[in-house]
Amino acid sequence: MSNPGEHVESDQQDSTPAESVDHAAGYTAPLKDAESHIADLEALADERLDQLLRVQAELENQRRRSEREIEAAHKYAMERFARELLNVCDSLEMGLEAARKTQDATSIIEGTELTLKAFHTAFDKFGIEALDPEGERFNPERHQAMTTQESADHPANTVLATLQKGYLLQGRVLRPAMVIVSRTPQNSSGEGA
Repeated sequence: MSNPGEHVESDQQDSTPAESVDHAAGYTAPLKDAESHIADLEALADERLDQLLRVQAELENQRRRSEREIEAAHKYAMERFARELLNVCDSLEMGLEAARKTQDATSIIEGTELTLKAFHTAFDKFGIEALDPEGERFNPERHQAMTTQESADHPANTVLATLQKGYLLQGRVLRPAMVIVSRTPQNSSGEGA
């Protein structure tokens, strides 16, 4: 009689080649499906890569367009303001020419007032505001103290006089006002001692 362990072993050896053949024949269809699936995925990957490259190219074009627009905006930002100043310049030139031909101070004053009005109109259009802080509390962010002066009539740090107007551009200081600021008078009690 043969050993039961040997018999099992021989059965496994006999059935293994037959099962291998059966398994190989069974995997042929899934292999073709997998290859087809891989080909589909590769086509999809190529399509997505093409889309990505197109999007990157469009973003690069948009970035370049934006850079050109920003450059043009910086370059020509002052164009409208400059056009307004041309009118003021023309007015000054006509006023100077008229002043050379006349001795009448009244017409020169009127021409100068009209020119100044043209300046103020241009300033208003572009958000330029004059600072004449006389009587206001001194503000170091908007005023530049040129000197101080004792004053019993005003609290300390009050603007007594404006030597030169300041200007704001859209609320931001373009030039601080040059001012004289009050200070508290010194006591004269030391005179009698």
